[in-house]
This record gives sequence, C-alpha cells and structure tokens, in this order.
Amino acid sequence: MEHTFERFSIQPFLIEAINEIGFTQPTEVQEKLIPAIKKGKSVIGQSQTGSGKTHTFLLPLIDGINPAKKEVQVVITTPSRELAEQISKAALQLVENAPEKINIQTYVGGTDKKRQIAKLAGTQPHIVIGTPGRILDLMNEKALLIYTAPVLVVDEADMTLDMGFLEDIDKIASKLPTELQMLIFSATIPNKLKPFLKKYMDNPLYEQIQPKDIISKNIENWLISTKGRERIDVIYELLTIGQPYLVMIFANTKVKVDEIAEGLKSRGIKVAKIHGDIPPRERKRVMKQVQNLDYQFVVATDLAARGIDIDGVSHVINAEIPRDLDFFIHRVGRTGRKDLKGTAITLYSPSEENLVIDIEKMGITFEPKSIKHGEIVDTFDRKRRAQREKKKTESLDGETRGMLKKAKKNIKPGYKKKMGRVIKASNVKKRRTERRSQANAIKKANKNK
Repeated sequence: MEHTFERFSIQPFLIEAINEIGFTQPTEVQEKLIPAIKKGKSVIGQSQTGSGKTHTFLLPLIDGINPAKKEVQVVITTPSRELAEQISKAALQLVENAPEKINIQTYVGGTDKKRQIAKLAGTQPHIVIGTPGRILDLMNEKALLIYTAPVLVVDEADMTLDMGFLEDIDKIASKLPTELQMLIFSATIPNKLKPFLKKYMDNPLYEQIQPKDIISKNIENWLISTKGRERIDVIYELLTIGQPYLVMIFANTKVKVDEIAEGLKSRGIKVAKIHGDIPPRERKRVMKQVQNLDYQFVVATDLAARGIDIDGVSHVINAEIPRDLDFFIHRVGRTGRKDLKGTAITLYSPSEENLVIDIEKMGITFEPKSIKHGEIVDTFDRKRRAQREKKKTESLDGETRGMLKKAKKNIKPGYKKKMGRVIKASNVKKRRTERRSQANAIKKANKNK
C-alpha cells in the first residue's frame, strides 16, 4: 500500500484507470510532486522524457476537478500539437470511468477554429489542453473563458521557450487569477526561462529528478565512424541489415531530414518524415500511418519529434550528433521502453570527435562498431591509438620526453622518422647506462672478495 497510487488518496475511478494502464508503482517524480500538487503548491519538475511527468500533473488535477462547475478549472499548454494530443489522450483515458462527466477539450493549430468557437458558446470545458497560439486566439475571440482557472500547467517549458511561445504563455498567465497554482515541467531550465518563473511563481517547490541510468540498460548504444563514406549510404546499409521493427532517424535540420528522406526513397526505402514545415494535417496523417506500422522508417528533427510518442521503436539512428547534447538523451530514450530491448546508433566523422567526447563526459558509454561484409561487428576503441602512444611516452624517462617534445615542436617532413631516431638513441643510452652499472657492481664485488 505504501508505494502504490492509493496512498495519494485520489478518487477510485483514477485508481481504476491507472490499473488499466498497468502502472503499479509511482515513478520518482510522481512520488515527490503529486502530494504537493494536491495541496495546491506551485512546482517546477525537471525530469527527462519517460519519467512519468504527464500523470504527475494529470492525476492530482483531475482529482481536484468539480464537475458541477461548468467552467475552465485547469489550463495545460504544450509547444507542439502532437504533445497536446498525447496529453489529451492520457487525460481522456483517466476520466473514462468518472462518475460525473469531466469535459476535456484540445485546442491546437491546424484545426477548425470556427467550429471550436461555436462549441464554446454552448459550454466551457473543465480542462483545456492546447498550444499557446490557439488558446490565445480563442481567448482573444472571447470564446474561451480561462479567467476562472486557478491552475496553469506549462509542459516542456524549455521547448516552449525555444519555439518562441513564451510571450503567448505570459499573455495567458496574465488573464488567470492572482492566486495562481503554476506547474512547470521541463527537461532543462534555461536561464532565459527564469525571469518568467520568478514573475508568476512565489517560492515554488523545485524537484530535479536525476535519471538513475542516463540511458536505459535495455539500450545498446553503438558508435559508428563514417570514415569518409556518405552518411546516407551508411544509413541505408544499417536499415537493410537484419530486421529492425521500427526505426527513428534523427537529423539536426529540416533540410537534412528532407535530404535523408529523399536519399532513402531513391534507394527504394519507404520512409516518413516529420518536421516543422510539414502542414499539421499532413503530420497528423503521417503519425497515424506510423502508429499503424504503414511506415517502418521515420526521419525527424528534434523539435518536431519531441512531443511524439511512438510505441515499439526498436532502433534510433543519430544521422548527426545533436548540437544540444540534451537532445541526445531524448533521441536515444525513444527506444528501449516498456522493458523492451533497443539499439541506438550514432554516426560520426573524425572531425566530430570532440562532440563524442562531450557526450561521454555526461556519463554515457559507447560500444564501437563497424560495418563489414553486410554485418555489424565490434571494432577497436577509437581512443586505443592515443592511449597506446600515451603509455609508450609515459614509459620513457624525463630526458627522452623532453627530447620528444623538442622534436615535435620542430615538425618538418619526416618527423616520424626523427622521433623514431630519438627514441632509439634514448634506448641505446639506457642500455649503456645499465651495462655500465652492472660492470661497476661486478668490479665492486670482486674487490670485496
């Protein structure tokens, strides 16, 4: 009883819904924040994707809804349509068996605004979930009356900031009651977000949930050098080796996503692509097809994919190392979920060695691999040569190391030979000194006889 959802004293219909999903124990973020949210405390929850944050705010907030009041009681904003729909789906599942109907409505761009306005004239929802732009539009039309809501949730706050929606959130928050309970959930808390938090939050509870394993133990994390090959050729080879179930391929820009998608199509691979320039209706259609497994391969940008939850991803391929290393965690975390095994593959060129090192500094370990004769095989650690040279140099005496340093400073054609001669001369000198010492020791021993 101690570590189950019952201990949060939430209504039976919510416990029933949680059991149907198959959740047995609260995650760390749920343990720490659900009781505070239930008490009406403002909170900042910093945690990675897959930590259970959606249910962290949905459970206590739905529990606190008064169905008899036909007014907006909770506003939840998300930076992407896909994420809004994902949260909406989770919320609708939770209220399915509620004794009284709890009205949940989703408002995102690319949907019929006139129809939404007409519907709002008849009734206001209890819970509003949507993108900041569309919520603000409906507020400005005097259709959506959010001023009654004492709770505002800003999900994926760092992404909201990245996508330029913070100003819209500010306008939404300014229309809400002064005594506002604000819940912020974010993978990172950038400095640019802090003035906004200070403006609306008075002494919030801040919880940073450190992932126990930066990468799930279910994930094999491979590193493959492109070694001068075209990346599209390496990606194609990876997709045609073995039998991947569902593969997500990540690139840093929309242009690169288009380039990879076209390159794979020209090689006969059926591929879906997701990025910000694809119209909402098209994105929705593509997502449905991916969920129905009409596509086995998806190419996406980080921001477009961040709000997308696709089940059964067996492989993630980083076609490029992300500029923001936090995105590396998000990408890799797409696979190895729900106790299933997954494989993450990162492609890199020698010029990106520093980026790989930066990822390793985060505590992430790679397994070096290469492709040979249509198979993925283990290969030597890319740092092996450097370590061997270091060991060799460390075994030399101080004087020789100095000579080597001097030789390196004057690098000219044939410097390797020169270094070889320096080391050879040093070894000759060392052997002479040893022989001299041995001869002196023998002389001394003969004298004492």
